[in-house]
Amino acid sequence: MPGLVVFGRRWAIGSDDFVLPGAFELLVRLVWWVGILALYTVHKGQFNCPGGGLLHSYLLVLLVLLASVICALSALVYISMQGTISNPGPRKSLPKLLYTRLLLYLPEFIWAVVGAVWVSDSSVHCEKTVINVIIGTVIASWVIIIFTIIGVLIVFDPLGGKKTFYLTDSVNRNLESSQSGQLLYNVKNTATRVWEKRIRLLCCCIVQDDDHRVAFTSIAELFRTYFSDTDLVPSDIAAGLTLLHQEQDKMESCPKEPEEVLCHSPSSLVTDDLDMELENAAHYMLFAAAAYGWPYYIYTNPFTALCKLNGDCCGNRPTDSDITGSGRHNFHFGSILKITGLQYRDFIHISFHNKIYEIPFFVALDHKKEAIVVAVRGTLSFEDILTDLSADCEDLTLEDVLENGFVHKGITQAANYIYQKLINDGILNQAFTIAPEYKLVIVGHSLGGGTASILAIMLRNSFPTLRCYAFSPPGGLLSKSLADYTKHFIVSVIVGKDLVARLSMPNMEDLKRRIVRIVANCNRPKYQILLRGCWYEVFGGDPDNFPTELDGRNQDALTQPLLAEESLMVQRSPSYNALEDESHLNSPPQYPHLYLPGKIIHIVEESSSRRLCSSDIKYAARWSNETAFSSILISPKMITDHMPDVVLKALNSLSQEHGSCISCQTRECNTNVV
Repeated sequence: MPGLVVFGRRWAIGSDDFVLPGAFELLVRLVWWVGILALYTVHKGQFNCPGGGLLHSYLLVLLVLLASVICALSALVYISMQGTISNPGPRKSLPKLLYTRLLLYLPEFIWAVVGAVWVSDSSVHCEKTVINVIIGTVIASWVIIIFTIIGVLIVFDPLGGKKTFYLTDSVNRNLESSQSGQLLYNVKNTATRVWEKRIRLLCCCIVQDDDHRVAFTSIAELFRTYFSDTDLVPSDIAAGLTLLHQEQDKMESCPKEPEEVLCHSPSSLVTDDLDMELENAAHYMLFAAAAYGWPYYIYTNPFTALCKLNGDCCGNRPTDSDITGSGRHNFHFGSILKITGLQYRDFIHISFHNKIYEIPFFVALDHKKEAIVVAVRGTLSFEDILTDLSADCEDLTLEDVLENGFVHKGITQAANYIYQKLINDGILNQAFTIAPEYKLVIVGHSLGGGTASILAIMLRNSFPTLRCYAFSPPGGLLSKSLADYTKHFIVSVIVGKDLVARLSMPNMEDLKRRIVRIVANCNRPKYQILLRGCWYEVFGGDPDNFPTELDGRNQDALTQPLLAEESLMVQRSPSYNALEDESHLNSPPQYPHLYLPGKIIHIVEESSSRRLCSSDIKYAARWSNETAFSSILISPKMITDHMPDVVLKALNSLSQEHGSCISCQTRECNTNVV
């Protein structure tokens, strides 16, 4: 719902967000009140000790104060339970109750100070039990006050004052007037500065230069643009995500039309191609995972990795390889050796240098596949995250190939950095001097997959036979023309409901539209949605069939937002287009629709069986297309499906299954011959 407006400003909390925290505090206060009442009843008439009169008065006032707080909390929780997310009418009296509850903090604070003074008074010699209870009471009072202050800071919206104007006046103001136009510009400017300060605070531990400052401004503008047209609080987004997850699960359980993809068919020539690519992908995924260095090796071998690395990595460093930025007792290089199984002499160049737009990579000789492999690391630092979030588009012009194409700005700059290293520093010339008959293969996972793809485009003219394997690359990477061009030499591998492979600005706009629509039209209170959603995410079960105002409406009626949805919008969003239209056609110009690179292999779970300490998952792979990733899917596995160890496990499982099938067919052929 729209953010709560109190003290003349908007806060990042809704009037229906006090149910769960209020109920918890109410329970604590009730137990506290009963305990103090029992103490007072048991010791009534026994306050004759030095300082006992003050203790008697303290307990009486505390009982009255707690009773007042309990009454205020009960009313606050009850009113907050009324209505729905988009119908705050039944909760219109909540701000007054909130003022009353906050007013009670003043005597509570005073009484906490009095209790602290009384406990610290050395002249008090009352019963030890009574003193301990008072100490506990004082501590509890201060803990609640501190947590309340922390809560206020969390829900404080720096733009609250300006946002209130923006919301109340947005419908009637004339944006063509110079005064309102200037005011709107100031609001946007302030919002960008607020986001920039937040990003700087998160990145306070890294050295900041001009590149960082430009990136901060660009990313702040992106966040400001994305969040400027909605009035949702964080709990609304959480409720929307859990509703979308249950809605998706219901749709997946319904009978579906056959997918327009090339399926895994034993008699198909396409299947042979798929099996070959899966085998290659399983092999090269080791290189993409190895680029992460020791963090990945320790993550996948938590009990033995440190011992192995300490034993193998503290010796002399190899002199044949060009290693840049190596540190941490050479653990990075030792981990790469362990994961890939290569020898020291097989490495041409290794760079652990990491800045914004400059990511680590290595070049090695793969004698098994007769390839020179360039492996690019994925996201592993704040600098990498800034590179990911620099999502503006820029032109990439290729001579004799395309007139132009749009690409992800941050990832393109990272690819250009590696390109300059490979070509200008003569790294590839050195590699092909050693192995002139080998082919060039570029691999990477996540950010590394996106960088590898654009790097492959840059090198394509010079190395026409190169291949690129992009594992879980970002979805918003290439324009349609470039994506089609890369189908000849790039293979993308996506597992399950991977979030990153579906990330793009149009997809995020679509997700925002779906969240606003489903929370605005659900007829249940938010606390019920969240409680049911938590139960469903943890324990499973059948998706809840939450009734909505969308039920029974025809498709024509669904093409325009309802009044409930419009109440959650600050201004008309480009995401509010007809459901049957392509949302990217009306996206902001700076964020055109971008696609995954190359041909796409989509790996999905076919079945799974859980054991005591492990799970046995059977995977299926098929060729897919970019339209299958045009919407973000909500799932507990949307993050884990992106992890490099999960991708490698899925590829190894499919590769082993393919190998066992070939051996079975060979055995059958031999039997028929006999």
